Amino acid sequence: MAAFSLPGNPAAPSADRGLMFDGFTQRRIPCADGVEINAVVGGSGPPVLLLHGCPQTSVTWRGVAPTLAEGFTVVATDLRGYGSSSHPVGRADHSNYSFRVMARDQVQVMEALGFPRFRVAGHDRGGRVAHRLALDHPDRIQQAAVLDILPTLTLYDHADRTFASAYWEWFFFTQRVNFPESLITAAPESFLRYELGHLVERGAITADAWEAYSQAIANPRAVHGMCEDYRAGATVDLQHDRLDLDRRIECPLLVIWGTENIVWSRFDMLAVWRERARTVYGTGVPCGHYLPVEEPEITTELLDKFFSCSSPE
Repeated sequence: MAAFSLPGNPAAPSADRGLMFDGFTQRRIPCADGVEINAVVGGSGPPVLLLHGCPQTSVTWRGVAPTLAEGFTVVATDLRGYGSSSHPVGRADHSNYSFRVMARDQVQVMEALGFPRFRVAGHDRGGRVAHRLALDHPDRIQQAAVLDILPTLTLYDHADRTFASAYWEWFFFTQRVNFPESLITAAPESFLRYELGHLVERGAITADAWEAYSQAIANPRAVHGMCEDYRAGATVDLQHDRLDLDRRIECPLLVIWGTENIVWSRFDMLAVWRERARTVYGTGVPCGHYLPVEEPEITTELLDKFFSCSSPE
């Protein structure tokens, strides 16, 4: 099979992404393998890292980050392969898009900003990076929060028709390189509207946030990065997860999920995570999958309370 390639030059990073967060500054931070990670930084106090999901970017946190920054130094990044961060071509084994590598990126970002230890919250794919951060870098992570996820291995091992229908990306994005990329890049706006259009109709995603997401997904390299994230999730990440089944997250873990997400109806969310972490707190929120967008006030309140306590109740 021919090597994957894309026409043209990489898109220049957005110069105004940080302006969507009042009082924040934008940084572009070099990491390993020539990758640069886009970040917005604001506030003061203990450091908190916020990680987005698919098909979004750091803009996911615009309804959360400014309020959280009243008591914390908040860093919101674009994961590798997403937004204005670098979009390297995936390796044959997809290992350069593993959650382990994405977690290493974030450690390097926080180190460059002067934060050797920090708290982390991740939604969706960002939650999976947060899970890996807590496992691989226990000396770095003080507290972790995961939003609307269960462990990747758990979901693949319990996949059924409901899961495959709701989380179709897990099976479409993982197809042979250049097949899903070609279909999505042929109509990126249609893809984005299928994924997020219901949030636009409800007013949860504003026009400027929609423009930021549209700009990001219009870059073919970002589409490739997104697909590589999922290909890694279905291959190398599962290998890592199986090897780590006897390890537990050592830091306190907050689990938040959308009670309207039908995938979770068959799981005891906290019981599953208590098999993977020593100290687990959590609650459901009356919304769907996109908690930081659908219920930013509740999400902010839960994160603020958790991160403000060394031993949360």
